[in-house]
Amino acid sequence: MDVKAGTLDRGEISEQSQWDLSGLYSSNEEWNKDLEALEGDIPKYDSYRDTLSQSFVKLKECLEFDMNFSRRLEKLYTFAHLKNDEDKTNSFYQGNFEKSMRLLNEAGKASSFIRPEIMAIPKEKIDQFLEEKEIEFYRFHLEQILRYREHTLTDKEEQLLAASGEISRTARGTFDMLDNADLQLGEIEDENGEPFPLTHGNFQSLMQNYDRRIRKDAFHNYYKAYESHRFTYSTLLSSSVKKDLFYSRARNYSGYRAKALFSENINEGVYDNLIESVHQNLKPLYKYFELRKRLLGLDNLHVYDCSVPLVKNIKWHMPYEDAVEKIKKALKPLGTEYVELMSNGLLQDRWTDRYENKGKRSGAYSSGCYDSNPFILMNFTEDNINSVYTLAHEAGHSMHSFYSRRNQPYLYSDYTIFVAEVASTFNESLLTKFFLSQDIDRDMKIYLLCREIDNFRGTLFRQTMFAEFEHRVYEIAENNQPLTVETFQEIYKGLLELYFGPGLVLDDCLSLECFRIPHFYFSFYVYKYATGISAAYALADRVLSGGEKELGDYLNFLKSGGSKYPIDLLKDAGVDMNSPEPINTALLKFSVLVDELEILTSKN
Repeated sequence: MDVKAGTLDRGEISEQSQWDLSGLYSSNEEWNKDLEALEGDIPKYDSYRDTLSQSFVKLKECLEFDMNFSRRLEKLYTFAHLKNDEDKTNSFYQGNFEKSMRLLNEAGKASSFIRPEIMAIPKEKIDQFLEEKEIEFYRFHLEQILRYREHTLTDKEEQLLAASGEISRTARGTFDMLDNADLQLGEIEDENGEPFPLTHGNFQSLMQNYDRRIRKDAFHNYYKAYESHRFTYSTLLSSSVKKDLFYSRARNYSGYRAKALFSENINEGVYDNLIESVHQNLKPLYKYFELRKRLLGLDNLHVYDCSVPLVKNIKWHMPYEDAVEKIKKALKPLGTEYVELMSNGLLQDRWTDRYENKGKRSGAYSSGCYDSNPFILMNFTEDNINSVYTLAHEAGHSMHSFYSRRNQPYLYSDYTIFVAEVASTFNESLLTKFFLSQDIDRDMKIYLLCREIDNFRGTLFRQTMFAEFEHRVYEIAENNQPLTVETFQEIYKGLLELYFGPGLVLDDCLSLECFRIPHFYFSFYVYKYATGISAAYALADRVLSGGEKELGDYLNFLKSGGSKYPIDLLKDAGVDMNSPEPINTALLKFSVLVDELEILTSKN
């Protein structure tokens, strides 16, 4: 299929190129029938209120009702959001999506008493309940809830904290509006001297422009906008930090980082190991910047020179079906069953909505529910190698979900964010290894090496720098020191100097970057990107250098869903994230890639 992106109506896309959602609902009437049934069942939650401590029978009945209701609701929501994403201009499916969101909110309110009631059951009584054979299935689920006991307050205090939820999102919501709606980034002159509007959407593309004047102008204009609003951004970020500290102190955590890591039972040492390991392995990153400077023929290297492709005019053309075949070959080390299940899903079973059409949601994702196949939204283009990588990435997510749902009961079928990017990044690493093993020209090898290096740079090094920034900021706030514009920029500038090294010229305005990162309003989240890529490469090395046991361990990890805490799941697969070893394995891989690039470009 070779058409200009976005020019086709949905009806013009072949049926085989669209995902098949009939396994969820065969008609809108069937969906509406389930909607009405779920709406009718919401009041049934009230029959369990104030009963959970009476007997393990009552507790078990409530848990079963909640689990079955959630499973049905998940199916309803999945169909609604997938249909809505097919064409955002379709008001019918937009309406259904809004109905499903309203139902999700209503169900959340109706079931909100369950966790507090469970935690209010006296320890002696809940221990007796857990001895009952009939409730054994729920043991891990209950243990996850009961962990929060010491951080749960009285009913009245909990009600007050719950009521504060909406205002607690003020800083994040204001940042979103300022950054995405009100911030004016201005214009630059294009190659022809014509005015060209600067946006968040085209900023990264401009950083890849071969005209250095355009890159420089875009960079400085972009940060000039942040300079003019730096006091507002600083106040918003400071308010977000103070909000977090209020909740961590109210719930008796030792600090907000401890609170953030508590939900997935992650030891704070994992965070510290990540930062320390990266600190000890920055020289290969400095070396890469020196290589960039030499290959671009520059006297000095700025940050706006760090995204320009080192080779020009890479020609690429690969239809979707061919991309699947390449991915099949790349993932051969994962075994026949994995490869056949994946390829059948991507081709015959229509897991994937392949191409862009008018109104379709941009980007890519893997979705689905317990009672469906995994589904992949793509906007595949045949002339862009990134489409092949994106497909392999989303196929990794989908196969993780497929194995998990096939092998775990509904209650334990979801895996946490800490491990969510492992399977997808694993697939990308095998794809690069496969492409580099083929008979390709020197420019393509350079392109692939740089793509892998830059993926490490953006995911492992950059996200660790962000994680260290968060940790330092929260330490200052927890010591009751003020968070001012100068404080934020001073911390960030110091980290830029550490992570970029002496070979890079740091423009003064770059310290404003800390004000434009939306993830800082989802505190202590970014480190998971760095640990995820580290775990993925460590597991990939283990599988490729091992035998049936190592492969079996990895596939069992995919099958395990959320049946254990994420650290334990990865340990079973052969990677101990409590140790710095997986981080060091990934950092060594980065160093080897830089050395390979140096050898390949030594004649430039």
